[in-house]
Amino acid sequence: MNMRRLLAVLVLLPGLAWAAEEINWPMEPMEPDLQNTPSLQNGYRLYVNYCMGCHSLKFQRYERTADDLLIPHDVMLENIIFTGQKIGEQMTVAMAPELAKNWFGAPPPDLTMVERVRGAEWIYNYLKTFYIDPSRPLGVNNKVFPNVAMPHALLELQGIQREGCKQVPKIAANGGEMRDPLVPGKSITEEQCGLLVLEEGTGLYDAKTFDQAVYDITNFLHYVGDPSRADRHRIGGFVLIFLVILWVFTWLLGREYNKAVR
Repeated sequence: MNMRRLLAVLVLLPGLAWAAEEINWPMEPMEPDLQNTPSLQNGYRLYVNYCMGCHSLKFQRYERTADDLLIPHDVMLENIIFTGQKIGEQMTVAMAPELAKNWFGAPPPDLTMVERVRGAEWIYNYLKTFYIDPSRPLGVNNKVFPNVAMPHALLELQGIQREGCKQVPKIAANGGEMRDPLVPGKSITEEQCGLLVLEEGTGLYDAKTFDQAVYDITNFLHYVGDPSRADRHRIGGFVLIFLVILWVFTWLLGREYNKAVR
């Protein structure tokens, strides 16, 4: 890790206290996949279009991202870099911190290291759990980060989501779903409130497509937090193979030495 990334982690360490807070929301699992290049590319595209107006990635460079995600430089310059920056520059935003503080109460944080601090599962669930809340200044709230001072950037894609009640499977003491003894295969349901209910047709994406979009953004932020992770894992495999081979020759050499001693 270079010095700039180390400093970024140290700056974000106070956020670890937030990440350690108990979250009263059933978190959906999220497993990043750095080998899924189309997912990373789509996550990058969505991040630039819906997140980068406010949130910079100032410890990452356009050129490094293009090379890692197999994006030609001319495509990057034409479709990703809209600020007139050069491809070798850092991924900053044009928003002035003073104006951002007036609009949102505090400047939007840089997100280069957010996945290292919060974790991929947290980001994935956070982006999915915005809902309409007229009592909040920006009209929305969040189940994972209650009273967050941020608009729902992906509202256009997801659509309108509200708190409400719906029928969910009733869970037995052993953790499984309770079944109706009179109707084979049918679950016994109960009404639960405080859940999120999506108004179908109010967003550009259906629920499945939106979930994939959120996965791709989270996957991209996982990559940005440590761009060399995939290379390290790949090189680490070769190192382990080399050590095994070296151990074999070392053992054979030791056996010959033992013969001489005996």
